[in-house]
Amino acid sequence: MNQPVSFMNPVIEQRADPWIYKHSDGYYYFTGSVPEYDRIEVRRARTIQDLRTAKPVAVWHKYETGPLSANIWAPEIHYINGKWYIYFAAARTTETKEGLFDHRMFVLENDSANPLEGAWVEKGQIKTRWESFALDATTFQHHGVLYYVWAQKDPDIVGNSNLYISEMSNPWTLRGEQVMISTPEYDWEVIGFKVNEGAAVLKRNGRIFISYSASATDHNYCMGLLTADENADLLDPKSWTKSPVPVFCTNEETGQFGPGHNSFTVASDGSDVLIYHARNYKEITGDPLYDPNRHTRVQPLNWNKDGTPDFGIPVPDGITDV
Repeated sequence: MNQPVSFMNPVIEQRADPWIYKHSDGYYYFTGSVPEYDRIEVRRARTIQDLRTAKPVAVWHKYETGPLSANIWAPEIHYINGKWYIYFAAARTTETKEGLFDHRMFVLENDSANPLEGAWVEKGQIKTRWESFALDATTFQHHGVLYYVWAQKDPDIVGNSNLYISEMSNPWTLRGEQVMISTPEYDWEVIGFKVNEGAAVLKRNGRIFISYSASATDHNYCMGLLTADENADLLDPKSWTKSPVPVFCTNEETGQFGPGHNSFTVASDGSDVLIYHARNYKEITGDPLYDPNRHTRVQPLNWNKDGTPDFGIPVPDGITDV
C-alpha cells in the first residue's frame, strides 16, 4: 500500500508559471519562470517535494540582443518521440507597444536521456499565421496526433491574447488549420487586461480538459476551464465548452492571491496533482510582473461525480495532505 503523500507549500519559492512533468525514469522534472527572466532552468527529483532542494541547472541563457534577448517566460519541458523539448517565450525588449510585449514562441531540443545533461539545440521560432504577441505554448498527443495549444494576439481582436490549437508536423512546426478555442469574454477574464493564457492539458474520464489563466497578473489572476469529448474534432471550436465561472481563484481566507498558470502531474501514489503559482499577499508595489514572489504550489486535484475536475480552493501555506 502506498504511503500517504503530503506537500509543504510553497514547494518552490519565486518560481512562477510552474511546470512539473513525471517521466518514465521515475523522476519529476521542473521548470518555470525565474524572477530575472534571463534564463531557463531545469531541476529533477524523485519526489515533488524534493524539487524544492534539487539543484537547478541553467540549460539556456538569453542573448544580449535580438528576438531572444528579453523576458524569457514560462518554459515547459516535454518528452516527445524519444527527445526532450522545452517550449518558451522570449522578446526583443522589455518595452511594450500599446500595452503589449513583443514575445514570440521558441523551442529547444535535447536527445540525451537526462535533460540536465547533453546539448540543448535551438529549433527556432514556432511560426503561426501572425507575427504578433504569442506565448505560453504547451503540447499534447491524442489519437496519434501531436497538438499545440498557445496564447496569441489576433490583430483584429481587441485584447492581449486568445487561446489557439493546431496540429503539428513535428515538435517545432505547425501544420494545417490554426483555430481559436477561447477568447476573453466573461467579466473575470478581462480585469486589467483581456487575457486567456497559460494553457495546460489533462486527459481524463473520456474528456480533454484545458485549464488556462485570465486577467491581470495581480490578485485578479484566476483560472478557467475548457472541455471537449475525447472523440470530438479538437480543431472545431464548437467541440470546446467553456466554464462560465472561474474554476480557481484568489482566496483571502487561505491567504493565496492570483493563483494561476498551472500544470498537472501525478503524485507518487498515482493521484492527480495541481501545480500553480500564487502570492501570499494582495498589495503589490509597482508592476506585478516584476514582483518576484509568485511561488510554486502543489495540492490534490479532486474529481466530481460527473467526471469533471474539482480544483477546490488554493490551500494555505504549510502542510497539505493528498
